[in-house]
Amino acid sequence: MNRLALGTLAGILLCASSGMSFGEWKRAGSPIETRWAKDVTAENVHAEYPRPQLVRKEWQNLNGLWEYAIQPEKEPAPVKSQGEILVPFPVESSLSGVGKRVGPEQRLWYRRTFSIPPEWKGMRIKLNVGACDWETTVWVNGTKVGEHRGGYDPFAFDITDALKGDGEQTIQIGVWDPSDAGHQPRGKQVRKPEGIWYTPTTGIWQTIWLEPVATGGIEDLTIVPDLDQSQIRVTAKVSGREMTVRAVLEDQIEVVSRAEGKGNEALVLTIPNPKPWSPGSPHLYDLQVEVVGSDGKIVDVVESYAALRKSSLGKDEKGGVRMLLNNEPIFHFGPLDQGFWPDGLYTAPTDEALKYDIEMTKQLGFNMIRKHVKVEPARWYYWCDVLGLMVWQDMPSGEAAAPWDPFGKFDGKELQRSEESAKNFHYELENMLDALKNVPSIVVWVPFNEGWGQFETVAVTKRVQELDPTRLVNCASGGNDFPVGDIYDLHRYPGPIAPKPDGTRTAVLGEYGGLGLPLSGHTWQSEKNWGYKSFKTKEELTAAYLDLLEKLAPLIRENELSAAVYTQTTDVEIEINGLMTYDREVMKMPLEKIAEANRKISESLSE
Repeated sequence: MNRLALGTLAGILLCASSGMSFGEWKRAGSPIETRWAKDVTAENVHAEYPRPQLVRKEWQNLNGLWEYAIQPEKEPAPVKSQGEILVPFPVESSLSGVGKRVGPEQRLWYRRTFSIPPEWKGMRIKLNVGACDWETTVWVNGTKVGEHRGGYDPFAFDITDALKGDGEQTIQIGVWDPSDAGHQPRGKQVRKPEGIWYTPTTGIWQTIWLEPVATGGIEDLTIVPDLDQSQIRVTAKVSGREMTVRAVLEDQIEVVSRAEGKGNEALVLTIPNPKPWSPGSPHLYDLQVEVVGSDGKIVDVVESYAALRKSSLGKDEKGGVRMLLNNEPIFHFGPLDQGFWPDGLYTAPTDEALKYDIEMTKQLGFNMIRKHVKVEPARWYYWCDVLGLMVWQDMPSGEAAAPWDPFGKFDGKELQRSEESAKNFHYELENMLDALKNVPSIVVWVPFNEGWGQFETVAVTKRVQELDPTRLVNCASGGNDFPVGDIYDLHRYPGPIAPKPDGTRTAVLGEYGGLGLPLSGHTWQSEKNWGYKSFKTKEELTAAYLDLLEKLAPLIRENELSAAVYTQTTDVEIEINGLMTYDREVMKMPLEKIAEANRKISESLSE
């Protein structure tokens, strides 16, 4: 299967009936919406295969209409529904068809029916959830099959033993989400949105699906590139004993490497004439992994992709510490990206919408994105891999903020989290690292932002480095800096500034800009919109933006600045600091003019 098929595998989904009338669904209403909202229907919602680096041909998409109910948190499962909700859109969103808040004192319930295809008989049936915020419990035919805590990481339950013969099966899901009243990672979600804080997301917000997996089949893949050795190491996690694993790497349908070995052991794929991945040349290899039983029969097959990419530190010709991509200095330049949508909140209306933001970031001349205190669906990272944008991945923040000095001076004291809070953070951090470990475009991990929830900084940073030595770690973007990790990061609005290099880590400007422009007809509310520094016309905004770039350029060569992150990709609710409006209808500055100026910054260390 080629990479195009990995990205668009939808034709083989097996439609499951929920026993509802599709015609009853309609959008709940939003102050503004994107052009893709009209493409959303109950029959066809996020139909693409949701996990591009572990693809199975047989699957059943459970997106679509479900029954829902909202009731007091302590009450048992409801007998009657209160209406229909379109999954996977958050219940608070317009595209869910509900548009209601839930809150910590209530629980959100989902229910639907499905059938298992006869050809899946004899297989283990897995229920996969891309993400559900926050505490999720699942029952199938009245039997509890599992529970999960975490709003940003994928999870799966084996539901085989809860199924009843042939025919209709019932699934029920209960979700509790305290939002900012709880002690869990939550990003920018708050119960009372204002300024830089936005509407919360509760419940299922990524694709939910079923798939058959053979006993002894592949549970997970670990793909580790080694650019210096021109190798990619692939480890297939399998449950069966005495299983043989075969891996085949292809480049445009031509086989470039093969390897065979045991399950749970690394297979080494050596690549002749290697083609590294970079923003200028985002080369990806197709990967197929199969498990073979002792009788020689194929037990399981998955499709994936991989890339040769190295993220490291090194010295430039003047001895300055720089971020390197594939052993060459590269200036990281891109926008802070919040990942919110006016009609879907945490969930993009369609896959095309998800792709659009990345395409526009690329067209604007940037070479990276800082994904800000949110984790996206796997397909978002897929498009970054395909289109060629480096990603700085934040850990979603939560809890109170530590005492913070934005000028980089503080007394070394950190937030003291409760045992529950710390456990939630560590659990979801490690789940995030595991879920995204194979993504080529991710080159930097960011555990903390601006002192928000910052605790045990040294230990957390070292733990991230231990779990993933292949990427750089920014211990605290714009927060209280400890001499740990690979990056020293300050924020300044509007800026720019360059942190003073310390000789061992690289210096970056993790946020700057925030130039605001409200455009009538494209704002979340008609007045009292907010920006770090606001302007009245596109011409004024453009002049101010280009002035920041003129001040930024000399910092790169003269002050060893290695990255700059501009705030931000789009407006979000009442925050109007976007390069685009919240509905993605208007680019606030001339695209070609800004793109040319941005490319000069992005390419400043590549000359």
